[in-house]
Amino acid sequence: MLLFKLALVALSIFLASWVAKRFGHAVGGALAGMPVIAGPIMALVLIDHGPVLAHDIALATLVCVPATVAHIVTFTHMAKKMPWPLCLALAMTVFFIVSLALVALDWPDWMCIMLAALAPAVGLMSMPRVKKQSGGIAIPALEIVARILAAITLAGTIIVGADYFPASISGILLAIPIAGSILPCFTLPTYGYQATVNLLGGFAKGLNGFCTFFIGLLLALPVFNAAPAFLLALSAAFAVALLVYRINQRLARSSP
Repeated sequence: MLLFKLALVALSIFLASWVAKRFGHAVGGALAGMPVIAGPIMALVLIDHGPVLAHDIALATLVCVPATVAHIVTFTHMAKKMPWPLCLALAMTVFFIVSLALVALDWPDWMCIMLAALAPAVGLMSMPRVKKQSGGIAIPALEIVARILAAITLAGTIIVGADYFPASISGILLAIPIAGSILPCFTLPTYGYQATVNLLGGFAKGLNGFCTFFIGLLLALPVFNAAPAFLLALSAAFAVALLVYRINQRLARSSP
């Protein structure tokens, strides 16, 4: 299972980098925000452990979505005046503070769902306003390899370390946005501040699909069998991602 998770992390970083080469930082970030890693893992959870555990994991993941958004918003604001190590350190600190607060509050399920659903939009509005960048970028093959190795190292440390902490802390560790941490650390020093904000703005948009997937699982699992519930949640995630993309395209065409 560990090797499978690390392979999914590597695939996610590779796909996000490849898409960025073709279509730009924002599109690459949007793909990274989607449930590229979480979707296959949840499918295995459903197969191996059943819908009850999958339901609990889905809810625990949604609880931490506002912390993920706080992480990327912090990174974007710090990126204008700080190097990437400090940006990452501050973003991680904010992530853990918000996550611990959310877990301690122990809100009802409906409030966790509502906060998760609203968080990406609130995060996007809270980010700095920069010029939109479109079109492919030149990412050397060696940099993509470095991104993948860094992501695997971070993911492996998190997954192994989670086994030594209580369940609440382990859940927070496993919710750390790996792509949302690794990609901007490469983007900021190489492509600059505006590219970093575009990347993480795309990531925030992709989180709409991520949240929809887990909300869909929560709502569908009590009603349908595991396979139909998973397919419904996945279809809803891609439908919402497409809707967000269409809305942003229309807003971009209408803006001066």
